[in-house]
Amino acid sequence: MNMIQAEKLIFEYEKRDEEGNVVGTSRAIDEVDIDVKEGQFIAVLGHNGSGKSTLAKHINAILVPTEGTVRVDGRDTKKPEELWNVRQSAGMVFQNPDNQIIGTVVEEDVGFGPENLGVPTDEIWQRVEESLKAVGMISYRHHSPNKLSGGQKQRVAIAGVVAMEPKCIVLDEPTAMLDPAGRKEVLRTVQKLREKKNVTVILITHYMEEVIDADKIYVMDHGRVVMEGTPREIFSRVDELKGYRLDVPQVTLLADELRKRGVDIPAGILRKEELVRHLCQLG
Repeated sequence: MNMIQAEKLIFEYEKRDEEGNVVGTSRAIDEVDIDVKEGQFIAVLGHNGSGKSTLAKHINAILVPTEGTVRVDGRDTKKPEELWNVRQSAGMVFQNPDNQIIGTVVEEDVGFGPENLGVPTDEIWQRVEESLKAVGMISYRHHSPNKLSGGQKQRVAIAGVVAMEPKCIVLDEPTAMLDPAGRKEVLRTVQKLREKKNVTVILITHYMEEVIDADKIYVMDHGRVVMEGTPREIFSRVDELKGYRLDVPQVTLLADELRKRGVDIPAGILRKEELVRHLCQLG
């Protein structure tokens, strides 16, 4: 079943003058089609201004299409009566965890979402415990979020979304403000959730190393999807990615340079171990 489906999605921002009058429009999303199946890990890549975060906001109905449709778990995001159901199905984790954490104690913050959904008190505390265990933060349940590191705060923000039991989690550049250790911590957390709860994950990022385990990658540029495929298919097209001002994983870049110099190895190598294996076979 399709968890997320966008068809001919167009979104235009209104441009206003200093007095607030509409003086034109700017197209941020331009006829985008996307299909995401239940339980998949989908990555959306793109340079700043490519439209990837605008797309993310459509999945949680923060924005609704100017034209075209977005369906979340079969529900049309344009319909006001479906808003509550859409937001229960798709939870959002933003770039800055401080914008999402509102409680003074970790467990209270994680319980805030389920409480708003009207979940009975006993079940709220059960969900809080399970969610904090799932992200490896149960020992911090009585701590103040202000005393946590960036990676820990982001894990608490993810726990808060998980406690609402969405079928899909949209992560909009969740590791952009973290150091490499924090980034690995957050991505490990997300992968564990996928394995345990079959949650659909949509990751918006510009860190290439974060997407090598994705089921599918969409690359956006100027509001359009310009490339789509598996990580191996996408990273086999190094020069094309560079044309869209995107990096590639370092090992992929090294392998591509070796191929250009006549070394007989396949395109789209994603991991160091894979490159070493192919080089050893040449000997």
